[in-house]
Amino acid sequence: MTAPASSRLGIYCMLGGMFLISINDMLIKSLSGGYSLHQLVLMRSLVGVFFTLFMLKMEGGFAVLRTGRPGLHLLRALLIVFANTSLYAAIVSMPLATATALYFASPLFVTLLSIPVLGERVGPRRFAAVGIGFAGVLTMMAPQLAGKGDIGWVMILPVMAAAGYACMAVLTRKLGATSRASALAIHLQVAFVIVSLGVWAVAGDGRFAEGTDNESVRFLLRAWVWPETGDLAAIAGLGVMSAVVGYLMTQAYRLSRASTVAPFEYVLLLYSLFWGWSIFGEWPEPTVFIGAAVIIAAGVYVFMREDRVKATRRT
Repeated sequence: MTAPASSRLGIYCMLGGMFLISINDMLIKSLSGGYSLHQLVLMRSLVGVFFTLFMLKMEGGFAVLRTGRPGLHLLRALLIVFANTSLYAAIVSMPLATATALYFASPLFVTLLSIPVLGERVGPRRFAAVGIGFAGVLTMMAPQLAGKGDIGWVMILPVMAAAGYACMAVLTRKLGATSRASALAIHLQVAFVIVSLGVWAVAGDGRFAEGTDNESVRFLLRAWVWPETGDLAAIAGLGVMSAVVGYLMTQAYRLSRASTVAPFEYVLLLYSLFWGWSIFGEWPEPTVFIGAAVIIAAGVYVFMREDRVKATRRT
């Protein structure tokens, strides 16, 4: 039995969104040797704001920005800034696929956070799947944290990013009932701009990066420089992709059931493996593949089980 046309289109949107995210991550890592993270984020977000304003206009203009929950919107925006900063600080110090695999813990965090924030009920089967998924996370992290590798504490950064993203996602569910997608998108872009300008004001001269050889710390705190002409196209592309990815992801979940499209997010690991191998000559440790398989299996089960539970409650 073939899937409806709308579901197929939703899957295509998800696959396209994941492909663009992988290119975004690859470009960030490629540019990390010469630029500060927040300089790249600022330039990307300025382009992103430009495109997001068009979406805002189509959905009613600046009037849709009015909200009775400014505190939650602010918290949501800061959470995605935290998540992105943690993830991008990680990918400069480890293979892209390793960071991506650890980041896949985010659906597990979403399941746990949906209990106190959204008041959802999570049964013993999903709790067990979440526990198994986190065991997969530990499988990937244990050799490094035990001192058998040279990445060390940086392995924690993608997990922190996953937790931050999950908090943001749960708040998006809560706020999305009364706020337009364009309003939610513009809040994030503006937050990136404001935080990046703040980092520039405090650390833009690079003085806090002096004396450290940790690539993640240097990426966060190195001095801001005027972009090379040859890098401008890539930097502008980051901004365009951030806007397009937001649209594709929204369309994916609008056109298809979450349990149908969400598992296709895991194709990002294949894209990351390809870019890491072909561009940077990276290949993850065997434990990464084992842990990733456990996390993906647990995540897919959580998606499927959640959809089945919701369907049962509607009948």
